[in-house]
Amino acid sequence: MEIRVGMGSCGMAAGAKRTWDALSHLCQGKTDITLLQVGCNGMCFAEPLVEVIDAQGSAYLYGRVDETAAKEIFEQHIAGGIVAEQYLVSEAELSFLTKQTRIALRNCGVIDPENIEHYIARGGYEGLKKALSFADKSEIIETVKTAGLRGRGGAGFPTWFKWQAAKNSKGEVKYIVCNADEGDPGAFMDRSLLEGDPHTVIEGMIIAGVAIGAKEGIFYVRAEYPVAIKRLEIAIKQAEEAGFLGEHILGTEFSFSLRIKAGAGAFVCGEETALLASLEGERGMPRLKPPFPAERGYWQKPSNINNVETYANVPWILANGGAAYAAMGTEKSKGTKVFALAGKIKRGGLVEVPMGITLRQVVFDIGGGIQGDKAIKGVQMGGPSGGCIPESLLDTPIDYDSIMQTGAIMGSGGMIVMDETTCMVNMAQFFMDFTQKESCGKCTHCRIGTTRMLEILNRIVAGEGKDGDIELLVDLANAIKDGALCGLGNSAPNPVLSTIRYFRDEYEAHIQGKTCPAKQCKDLLTYEIKQDKCTGCTLCALKCPVKAIIGEKKQPHIIHQDICTKCGNCFTVCRFGAVEVK
Repeated sequence: MEIRVGMGSCGMAAGAKRTWDALSHLCQGKTDITLLQVGCNGMCFAEPLVEVIDAQGSAYLYGRVDETAAKEIFEQHIAGGIVAEQYLVSEAELSFLTKQTRIALRNCGVIDPENIEHYIARGGYEGLKKALSFADKSEIIETVKTAGLRGRGGAGFPTWFKWQAAKNSKGEVKYIVCNADEGDPGAFMDRSLLEGDPHTVIEGMIIAGVAIGAKEGIFYVRAEYPVAIKRLEIAIKQAEEAGFLGEHILGTEFSFSLRIKAGAGAFVCGEETALLASLEGERGMPRLKPPFPAERGYWQKPSNINNVETYANVPWILANGGAAYAAMGTEKSKGTKVFALAGKIKRGGLVEVPMGITLRQVVFDIGGGIQGDKAIKGVQMGGPSGGCIPESLLDTPIDYDSIMQTGAIMGSGGMIVMDETTCMVNMAQFFMDFTQKESCGKCTHCRIGTTRMLEILNRIVAGEGKDGDIELLVDLANAIKDGALCGLGNSAPNPVLSTIRYFRDEYEAHIQGKTCPAKQCKDLLTYEIKQDKCTGCTLCALKCPVKAIIGEKKQPHIIHQDICTKCGNCFTVCRFGAVEVK
């Protein structure tokens, strides 16, 4: 019998380490039980997760397993042979997994990421063996070209083209770089992949090295991912010991080494030239292109840069053939895409779906819909560089071109779901605040332009918006897009432009009506007590931090507006619906 415990960062944050310790204690001396740590299978909403595979191969997935539940599952199912149905993940929740198509995530939640033998048993390093067997290494790039794999880091640039450019560049020294500097708010695709299946990314990088003639690879991982870094270190050492890394790999003439660089967490270092500057010990600031990294990259040598998910697809493509991968997806967007579902969604987590599926299918069929069954307002895609897609466009197919037509971008795969209580002006302010703080400051358009845009948004949500502010935001946004040096500045105005495009009425309500339709902008709210509903229970008065609520016991109360700080405590604690937000 095998027991798998989800030990990704999300699982451990939910208490999986205590669950693991409880099961470890119970399994002591039980030679017929194998206890495994695995990465997150994507069902972050049900952590901690425990999967039991019995002697017949039947699998039972248990969710929200704390120490008490772990003990009961062990005694009832593992020791007693009777399934602990009270802790099983429901059929409805299992649809989160069954409606996915997993290529990059194929091993996450299934194998022990710290055991190379588990990866090999599931076909690991077969793609590398095939790549090394090609007499003409150009066949590797042709296979990736046939697959139609586009970079999964944001722009969706054809992977084969970048590889071919690096291969054609002159020079004996070339580099393979993995961009794992995942900085989008709400994004955790790279982290989960590195924590759950580091060998597939390593194998993808080695194959890329064979293809372009590079002998060294570097992981650029943000330092906030300690579990991912630890498991990468273990995986690299194991790959070296097994002969998949180092000198004369698998008895061939090809040699390749890997090392890890922990980045300091600057969002701008997700841009490839800023990442290279950071790798070289410089401040992470973008460089003018051309020349592109494929010509002059790390230490001015030809370098290929892809992100984690891109490399994770490569071993499967080499092992199964480019045509098998191209059979999934759409004409111009092949294969699958990993998304981090977050926000006002019932089942948040990591999903991998074929290109061409609609946003509505992801949100409702896989994610289970909106928390509290509220109305959906839209989906933010592409993080701070992306845009807000309204409910009316949720039937848009997920592919690079269709998403771009909405004013958003695919990005690395962040997907934040917003419901009727989300203020779109406040959402735009949040992302502009993020990009303004993360701007490296090198170019004036980005440094000053985002500051001015944020100032205007701050005024609008504070009830101090003026006629002409919307037009000024649009003018500034277009100037920044046209004049900024790198992708951060070029895309920073996207959340503002997309919310103005689809939710202009909310901006006008804030500016002209001095109201927030979503009732989220604190400075535009007024709390009042309905006299006919107030019972005089005094609970709101007791919870008011500034004593703005007065009234006799069992008599209707009132709120002094000149004292009220609009904290919302009264609305939260009232059990009779007497507090009204206007």
